Parts: sequence; structure tokens; C-alpha cells
Amino acid sequence: MTTPKPSPKPSPKRQREARPSATKKHKRPQRKAPNPPSSWNPSIVVFACNWCSYAGADTAGVSRIQHQPHFRMIRVMCSGRIQPGFVLRAFEKGADGVLVSGCHFGDCHYIFGNERAVEQFEKTMNVVKLLGLEEGRLRLEWISAAEGARFAQVINEFTDQVRELGPSPLADKRQTG
Repeated sequence: MTTPKPSPKPSPKRQREARPSATKKHKRPQRKAPNPPSSWNPSIVVFACNWCSYAGADTAGVSRIQHQPHFRMIRVMCSGRIQPGFVLRAFEKGADGVLVSGCHFGDCHYIFGNERAVEQFEKTMNVVKLLGLEEGRLRLEWISAAEGARFAQVINEFTDQVRELGPSPLADKRQTG
């Protein structure tokens, strides 16, 4: 007959895990009630040129310039790259407003990119009107890398403008469909 071997002494790590305080479940903080409709925050998508507008947003952040935080930034190599489909996809996915931002005329790293951006923006605006969306939900701005304050100003103005328009009508269709 064999005698049972004594169990090995638990390692210090196991001893720590077995302490009652380590296994105690902590209460999670209660979630706050949703914001009342008067303080509704719109969802905004910003397509920003890599060379100027994105850097302008970075300048605003580094300079700690206060601005609305209710936007998602998508960095693109050039504002001329933004096609109507990109903007429509943003609206389809729940954006309440879309801002396209690029270099000032004459400063584009791709020479004529911002001129192409104007052409694409006009096409996109026509489609937005056909869909029945308000024109104020789409905006085109020129912001350079050194214009952090201007970026903050544009974001604040656009957020307030979209807030006044309310949630996108496409959001209602998306939720019920």
C-alpha cells in the first residue's frame, strides 16, 4: 500500500489569489442616465488632410485649445480623395454631420487636390440634398497645420450647427429598419 504524498505548499502567488480581499467582487459604479435631449451631443465625422488639417487638429490639442470632443477624425492623404461614397457611408453608419477639411489653395501637397475636393464636395452636396438631409450637416473647410485655434473654432461652430439640426433622419431609419 502506498502512502499519499503531501501536497506541495502553495506558492506565494496562489496564496495572494486565495485571500478574501482579492476574490471579493467590487461594485461597479452606476451608469448615469442618458443626457436629456437639450444636451444631446451629435456624432460628427471629420475627414482631414494628412498634411494640413490633421496637423491643425494636432496643434489644437498640443496647444490645449478647448473645443468640442464629439467628433471622429479620419486622416486621409488629401481632401481631394474624399468621394461622395465616403461621406454617405459616414451618414449611413450614424454620423449626424460630416466635415471635410483640407489645405488652403496654393498649399496643397498634391498641387490640385483641394480643387478636386471642391468638385467632389459639390457632387456630395447634391446627393445629400437628394436624400433629404439638411445642407448644414455637411461642411468643407480649409485649415492649415498652424491653425489650431481655427480648427477648434470650426469644430465648435459645426458641432453647434449640427446640434441645432438634431439627430440625423437617417439614424431613425437605421434604428427601425
